[in-house]
Amino acid sequence: MTVPNPLMLQEAREAPQVIARQWAENAAMARSLAHRLTQQPPAYAVTVARGSSDHACTVLKYALETQLGLPVASLGPSVHTLYGANLNLRGALVVAVSQSGASPDVVENVRMAREGGALTVALVNVEDSDLAGEAEFVLPLRCGQERAVAATKSYLASLTAFLPVIAHATENEALRQALEALPGALERVLSLEGPATDLAERYRFADRLLVLARGLHFGVAQEAALKLKETCGIHAEAYSAAEFIHGPKRLLAEGVPLLGFAPADAAGRATAQAYADLRANGADLRTLGPQEGSDLTSPATGHALTDPVASALTFYLFAGHLALHRGLDPDAPPLLSKVTRTR
Repeated sequence: MTVPNPLMLQEAREAPQVIARQWAENAAMARSLAHRLTQQPPAYAVTVARGSSDHACTVLKYALETQLGLPVASLGPSVHTLYGANLNLRGALVVAVSQSGASPDVVENVRMAREGGALTVALVNVEDSDLAGEAEFVLPLRCGQERAVAATKSYLASLTAFLPVIAHATENEALRQALEALPGALERVLSLEGPATDLAERYRFADRLLVLARGLHFGVAQEAALKLKETCGIHAEAYSAAEFIHGPKRLLAEGVPLLGFAPADAAGRATAQAYADLRANGADLRTLGPQEGSDLTSPATGHALTDPVASALTFYLFAGHLALHRGLDPDAPPLLSKVTRTR
């Protein structure tokens, strides 16, 4: 039996308040961490996370590389916890992201990194968690309790938590203004719930879906593919729009539909051309994002680093209603639970 107003959608609609609270309450810590980064610049950065949190790290990777010039790698937690390797992370910035802060493998990797001389930062919702206790700096997500199995507001808060640090470290006034105005932009996203519901209707009977994006939106595409699996039972996979034109393009011959995120930033023109080429090859492609002319156009937020937040919230409205169209309860995905503890 479906739930007409599932927790997933209720919590997604809390995003404007969550982001406003995070911006206000994390200000001092963000300035302190930015000062540390400018006084003792790290040579590189690594991220530690799983699931939705790891997809947020993909967005953070592009943010750190484009704004701070820091090369960023994703650390495989099992290298330390299963294979017993102690990585040399001295001088690195290590950012761990976790809603619960309870996964032992993430906690143990942060402990290893800090003991080895890395600057460790935790983006975490549970402020008295084991992960928060191990990191030198903590940037709370400020979500309050998240009850839905499919994370929404915690993912969105993970996208924004480090952005004030970047704004302060780079003295980027445009980014600061965009972050301050972001709750208002997210309120405008909520007015798109009707169009999101209409777009979702056309995918009601889909059993496969490919999600495309480039640049800052790629981590949102990864998250979208995960949510389609979790909440809708659709076998969805995310691809870079640049990589898809190689081997994966073969799937167009099987009639697999596509959902493309359409950015309005530096990746916009190349992405739009890739989508035009795919349509010319007969692709069944609909788009979502801040680029004008998208099938579901999310509000522009004033900065490339904040646009993915609005796009992700727009997608959550789409996914929640797609699950309802399919007669599913997005709060009760089979075989899944809220917290996964991985070693």
